[in-house]
Amino acid sequence: MSAQRSGPTFAELGVAVEITEALTAVGITHTFAIQELTLPLALDGTDLIGQARTGMGKTLGFGVPLLDRVFDAADVAELDGTPRALVIVPTRELAVQVGEDLERAAKNLPVRITTIYGGRPYDEQIAMLESGVDVIVGTPGRLIDLHQRGALTLNQVAVLVLDEADEMLDLGFLPDIEKLMKALTHQHQTMLFSATMPGPILTLARSFLDKPVHIRAEEVGANQTHASTRQVVFQAHRMDKSAITARMLQGEGRGKTIIFARTKRTAAEVADDLASRGFAVGAVHGDMGQPAREKSLQNFREGIVEILVATDVAARGIDIDDVTHVINFQTPDDPMTYVHRIGRTGRAGHTGTAVTLVGYDELSKWRSINEELGLEQPDPPQWFSTSPELYEALSIPAGATESVGKPRKVAGKPLPGKRRGR
Repeated sequence: MSAQRSGPTFAELGVAVEITEALTAVGITHTFAIQELTLPLALDGTDLIGQARTGMGKTLGFGVPLLDRVFDAADVAELDGTPRALVIVPTRELAVQVGEDLERAAKNLPVRITTIYGGRPYDEQIAMLESGVDVIVGTPGRLIDLHQRGALTLNQVAVLVLDEADEMLDLGFLPDIEKLMKALTHQHQTMLFSATMPGPILTLARSFLDKPVHIRAEEVGANQTHASTRQVVFQAHRMDKSAITARMLQGEGRGKTIIFARTKRTAAEVADDLASRGFAVGAVHGDMGQPAREKSLQNFREGIVEILVATDVAARGIDIDDVTHVINFQTPDDPMTYVHRIGRTGRAGHTGTAVTLVGYDELSKWRSINEELGLEQPDPPQWFSTSPELYEALSIPAGATESVGKPRKVAGKPLPGKRRGR
């Protein structure tokens, strides 16, 4: 399942040698489509709108030219500890991920990068800003707060990036985004990235970008689901879903897996059930404190646990390329949620498998997803945890049972009777 990059190299597109060497050190030399299209324009300081689904390589598409320009562009003032670039993202999890990707690319540069998001002490973040920062990755609410307090200076920002703009719209951040963009009254470059282009995002782009070039990393009208993701859909009885999931997790080639539930309660129940069956599992949902959620995500990224149970809101911003399987334990509420969920696998040149368990009471919901996305599966087959078709479709060994070992604790979950730290 290795990622295939078929475009020109970053070096061939004129990226600074300090950056190309840092990328080569982590095995990245050639570009993906969105990077190949974006880099020549972005390196020249052109405003642009990049349209590509999650997992297509957007972060380096804007991150590499941002670092190159901050480090060595003639029209960017010399670094002096006030921010020269600002990347706005919708969630804390994505801020951490983007920050880590930029740090890797900037390893050989004298560029200071920091992430700023809610749930962390103000004093800690103000102290970081006062000590000098060149590139900031942050979420809208905390960035606005720090700017209004006078701690965040924006008058030297030369490159502004809005990442996952459509998700920021969904989360209600558009007013905060507009406030931040209005604060940049001087000349600067703006790059806006979004998987979809709803009306309010197009209006935002027309209002704040200067003659932007619209880049699409795929054909207009291309399928909304990745061709690199195999979709397996079947009807499952609600009482049999846990046993089915336990067997699926024993399938050959199954690596990092995200299991989606619609509600916080179901996510917690599924994680507890799988842990009781002996699986090493983590969870991210709204009833967990932020430190516990971050710990679960870190464990998943590092492979300490290979199974993550998540709700849709908590999973926003999970940007991990080597997820082999997505399991929809509950059918999503709408087509775009389905697209976002299964887009967590089959990313960045990898292949993946997305499995949807359609409860008998969820069939009408599935049919509307099927019709809108043209999946041609209005009546999925009925399978059970003992069905030979299930074993064959997901390469489950004949001897797979409903548990794999002694009961465990969900990774990151407080022990019973322990109070969550303040």
